[in-house]
Amino acid sequence: MYKSISLILLVALLAQCSPLNNDPNDQGSETTNVESHDPLPSWIEGSHRDRIIKLVESATDPNNPDFVPVAERIATFDNDGTLWSEQPMYFQLYFAIDRARQIGYEDLDGALAGGLETLYPLLNATHTGMTAPEFKTIVEAWVDTARHPESGKRYTEMVYQPMLELLDYLRANEFKTYIVSGGGLHFMRPWTESVYGIPAEQVVGTRPEVVFENDSTGPVIRRTGALEFLNDKEGKVVSIYHIIGHTPIMSVGNSDGDLAMLQYSTTSPYKSLQVYIHHTDSLREWAYDRDSHVGSLDAGLDQATRDGWLVVDMKSNWKTIYPE
Repeated sequence: MYKSISLILLVALLAQCSPLNNDPNDQGSETTNVESHDPLPSWIEGSHRDRIIKLVESATDPNNPDFVPVAERIATFDNDGTLWSEQPMYFQLYFAIDRARQIGYEDLDGALAGGLETLYPLLNATHTGMTAPEFKTIVEAWVDTARHPESGKRYTEMVYQPMLELLDYLRANEFKTYIVSGGGLHFMRPWTESVYGIPAEQVVGTRPEVVFENDSTGPVIRRTGALEFLNDKEGKVVSIYHIIGHTPIMSVGNSDGDLAMLQYSTTSPYKSLQVYIHHTDSLREWAYDRDSHVGSLDAGLDQATRDGWLVVDMKSNWKTIYPE
């Protein structure tokens, strides 16, 4: 039952709702020493891995015609299905369900089966009304304890080891890595730095409306039940333009929801790389693309094939999926 309503639940939810220690004295440098050891040990050697390394090496070599100034070394990553798994439902949906059970929400099954009109009260109860610090504490507690119903792993253990290596490799070469996701901004921010090494200010997501008020405890930010901005599809490009202010030279996604972001990265004046993570491994993860109810990759797969974008086949290009 949960699988059948996951997409509609995501729409409603959106409407409601290890770091690298760089020397700060080196951040203005225009030259970088590419790591001598294998920077991507979980990637199978071949053309896919080589294209990533070639982009990084050329971007960081001041003698290369494709050299990119440090300020322009921007890489944007989707989160769900790109940095961690997303099946059989987006993980934030599991958070909403677990939260509803925790607070004793009445008729959870009915809310999930009844469509948008029954989901709005559920989502209001689980995502709104609390202060910003209260919501952060709720998310942190869930991330620390909740486990995926199929894998039995904590959700933050279902991140992709090859992508963690890619994030580290980019940052070692003075790229700035951003998450640009349709997921809730304040759902992601409490844990992205400890899990991905991406600080809160480099996380861009769907924004709920919040208000500033003074209550009995003093000044607070409180979450309301309205949507401020849906950060999906073309909205991701709008956010990159407004918030990041630079066109990424690497953009990574896994679904049609990321297509506009990857298209936008092709407009960079510098050599760029567009990357799709293709879910092809039914044994170690899940296999899905065009007809999936979550993370559908259809038009994006066609354009990637036509334009020569990098399509990473999880089954044949990754030695491992999750950290071991």
